[in-house]
Amino acid sequence: MPGPETALVVAVLVIATVIRSAFGFGEALVAVPLLALVMPVQIAAPIAALTSVTVAGVVLLQDWSDVHVGSAGRLVLASVAGIPVGLVLLTRLPEAMVKGGLALVIIAFSLYALATHGKLELRSDRWAWLFGFCAGVLGGAYAMNGPPLAIYGALRRWSPQRFRATLQGYFFPASLMVMLGYLSAGLWTGAVTRAYLTALPFVLVAVVAGRAINRRLTGGHFLRYVHVGLVIAGSVLLAQVLSA
Repeated sequence: MPGPETALVVAVLVIATVIRSAFGFGEALVAVPLLALVMPVQIAAPIAALTSVTVAGVVLLQDWSDVHVGSAGRLVLASVAGIPVGLVLLTRLPEAMVKGGLALVIIAFSLYALATHGKLELRSDRWAWLFGFCAGVLGGAYAMNGPPLAIYGALRRWSPQRFRATLQGYFFPASLMVMLGYLSAGLWTGAVTRAYLTALPFVLVAVVAGRAINRRLTGGHFLRYVHVGLVIAGSVLLAQVLSA
């Protein structure tokens, strides 16, 4: 890639990584859409997935003791079951219907949580199966598995550190499976590897910066940021539907 394009790719991945490392999710709103402005999505998506694997792996190495293993395990297993359903939705239902419905649910839930100061709470992992399944469905259909996981973490009232670490316990195996899919489809190319390796030193610094931000957040403020992020995510999805 030419110099300016390389700089843009690095900048996008750094911003996305700081968001992911600080809050545990949200980088999908930044990485692929912006990378796709300067390269084919067939290259942008594998680069973002490789970066996701890296960020999740580093976070788990840093803060493995903060992972809620039971929640992460249930979310991953339920997600695997949901992926085939998502593939069916992808081929059977209009994309606008699914994305629009998801956007409205996310926005309504998060606005309600902000208005009531997050009084809703799940006190056990029994609901992890449902949220993990929904994440798998949306991941299989549109690679949007983050919102159900973020909603679940917010309802469980996890601390910022547990929220961040536990979601990486989900994203690491999930992103690894995605990369294996790209490999089998021939999408993990030399161009993908070169762009990833160029950005890697900066991505690692961004993980550390995101962790420092996460450690400074208190529970109440963190949950408000999560809900604001979900409102933004839902609004972006709704804008995509309306502009299609």
